[in-house]
Amino acid sequence: MPGTAPSTAGDIVSIIEPSLEAMGYRLVRVAFLGSRRATLQIMAERRDDAPMTVDDCGEISRSVSAILDVADPIAGAYMLEVSSPGIDRPLTRPEDYHRFAGFEAKIELGEPIEGRKRFRGRLLGLAGDRVRLIAETGEVALPFTAIARAKLVITPELLAAHGTPLH
Repeated sequence: MPGTAPSTAGDIVSIIEPSLEAMGYRLVRVAFLGSRRATLQIMAERRDDAPMTVDDCGEISRSVSAILDVADPIAGAYMLEVSSPGIDRPLTRPEDYHRFAGFEAKIELGEPIEGRKRFRGRLLGLAGDRVRLIAETGEVALPFTAIARAKLVITPELLAAHGTPLH
C-alpha cells in the first residue's frame, strides 16, 4: 500500500528513472540518509555529459517531487536533495568502470577478499562481472557484486579531463 512502508532506494529508482531518462538525465545514485531528519538523495548527470547546472537540479527536483507525490512510496516526512555526482563521483553501475577506465578509484568491498576490503588503483574496466584495476599490489579483479562503495579519486588527470585547471 503506498506510503505505509519505507521504500528501498531500488523502489525509488524504478519509480523515477524512466522519467529522468526521458528528460535527458542519467540516474547515478539514490540514497536515504539520516534517521532523525530523513533525506532522499538523488544524484544525476546529464546524458549528453555536459556539466550539471543549478537549473538542471531544479528541473529534476520538481519532476521527482511530482512523481513521488503521486506514487507516495515513502512513509513519513523527508527532505529531497538533488545533486550532481561531482568530479570524484561514485561509481555505481557496471558501465561506469568502462567509462572511467584509466582514472584512479577507491573501491571498498562489503566482505574481504583475501583479507582485504579496500583497494585503490587505476581502473582497467570490466572483464565479465569483475572490475579490473591496477592496485599497489598489481592487477586485481574484484566481483562487481561485492563492491559496497566505489568512487573516483581527484587526480591531475581527472581534473584535466573535466577541464578544471590546476592552481
